[in-house]
Amino acid sequence: QVQLVESGGGLVQAGGSLRLSCAASGRTMSWYTMGWFRQAPGKERDVVAVINWSGASTSYADSVKGRFTISRDNAKNTVYLQMNSLKPEDTAVYYCAADQDFTIASSEYDYWGQGTQVTVSS
Repeated sequence: QVQLVESGGGLVQAGGSLRLSCAASGRTMSWYTMGWFRQAPGKERDVVAVINWSGASTSYADSVKGRFTISRDNAKNTVYLQMNSLKPEDTAVYYCAADQDFTIASSEYDYWGQGTQVTVSS
């Protein structure tokens, strides 16, 4: 079992930045691919970014490429999402997830956090 707790969400103006963190406990996080997903009201949960166990491989949604950066610190059992140049359309609940395979499919992820709200005002 892996427990995940997100933090760092909040209200920010368009063009601003936020850094989300996801702290893992239970099994060591270094065994898992970690992903960030988001869900806006009335929409499906979509992938934002994923990172493999070592940090050597990453994948990003086209909508966030060049603005968001995913990283991980396995010694701290923490994965991060640095979000720059935020837009109102980035407003959503952001979720951290863990899976043993490198995948962007949310249905494949076994473990999920409770989510953190990000609101970007125009």
